[in-house]
Amino acid sequence: MVRVFSMAVGSTVGYSAVMSKLRRPFLSNRYFFVTVRLLQRRTQLTEPDFVLLARAFNRARSLHPVYLTAWVFLPDHWHVICAPTYPVTISLVMKSVKQSSMSAINRCRGAEGELWQARFFDRALRTVKEYNEKVEYIHMNPVRAGLVSRPQDWRWSSFNEYAGTTSDEQKQRCGLVIDRVRMPSDPRTRI
Repeated sequence: MVRVFSMAVGSTVGYSAVMSKLRRPFLSNRYFFVTVRLLQRRTQLTEPDFVLLARAFNRARSLHPVYLTAWVFLPDHWHVICAPTYPVTISLVMKSVKQSSMSAINRCRGAEGELWQARFFDRALRTVKEYNEKVEYIHMNPVRAGLVSRPQDWRWSSFNEYAGTTSDEQKQRCGLVIDRVRMPSDPRTRI
């Protein structure tokens, strides 16, 4: 079965209704830029949902060795940069966060069923330049979405930690802090 959806006026793209088995050759010990989208039929995320999503990340981090170095939560999706430590894989970390947050948000909303799209988008970051570009993309996302005029005004992001807020202040602000890592200064350096 093939479904068709419109990308632009007059153009269509087909895709299989059965999910592909995307192969991820580098599953651990890499920095990944990840995007997870809310199912379209679900009500957009709000502040109480963001609190539960932050708790799901903290829970996953307590269960699995993974570095979380940048993040943003938005009403219909979220982005993170994370680095699972072998033998933990990016798939295991995302499964843990998605399942835990879905259970908590459904319980809070009195709802049931899937919350997130079945798959997630991930990209293994290869250079310091690419890493820094994705951090900037993450932090500017609420501004581009029209939610705030300045990134520091969006509570549900790691921007303020990058701008100098302490981990304790960030923990009080939103309940989720980043792992601080050192990146080489040369943007061409492979990571």
